Amino acid sequence: MSRETVDRETWTAARTELLKEEKALTRAADQLAAARRALPRVRVEADYRFDGPDGPLRLFDLFAGSTQLAVYHFMFAPDWTEGCPICSFWADNLDRLVPHLAARDVALVLVSNAPVSKLEAYRRQMGWAIPWVSAVDGAFSRDMGVTFPADEIAAGDVSYNYQQGGAPGAEAPGFSAFERDADGSVYHCYSAYARGLEPLNAAYGLLDLMPHGRDEADLPFPMAWVRRHPRGA
Repeated sequence: MSRETVDRETWTAARTELLKEEKALTRAADQLAAARRALPRVRVEADYRFDGPDGPLRLFDLFAGSTQLAVYHFMFAPDWTEGCPICSFWADNLDRLVPHLAARDVALVLVSNAPVSKLEAYRRQMGWAIPWVSAVDGAFSRDMGVTFPADEIAAGDVSYNYQQGGAPGAEAPGFSAFERDADGSVYHCYSAYARGLEPLNAAYGLLDLMPHGRDEADLPFPMAWVRRHPRGA
């Protein structure tokens, strides 16, 4: 991309004009966040089961004492040998947030369909501390809109990101937020998919501030550059 080179005074004037747009976007984002928090919630009636490193769990247990639960739906099918590299990129961004979110009454956990033994092995390999559980029978992942049976995909009878027929494959990434009441009732409050996951990734936020931006226009697909970080890094 060719850029004009100017003196500092001209640059400052242009930067000040752009700041007006940035402030408008910030205010719009604040309004959107308020609307998101105002969404109605759905009581979770299903008795979802999970396997953790220390044994069986229910959805309530994933809150770990908090009243809010953040779930990143990590793509790792039962027959895969490794987790999705792009989801791994997201998990790299999320891993160190666990104690900070806990300070704001939020538990953060990864959920996948692979057996917990595979998840634990991969987590150790990647050097993560973030809690990770297996969705056991996959019912939770299906109901949250991130796992799709082969026959439904073939028939085009699936919905991803609230669009019919939009499933990218048997597994897809996503994020879901839950709330629990004092009586133990659990509620599904929010889910996001596709580019709706970008707020979880600080690397993209930083790239958007750089001279070349994300620089993905000439790639086969936007995240073709993503690789798992070096083992043990």
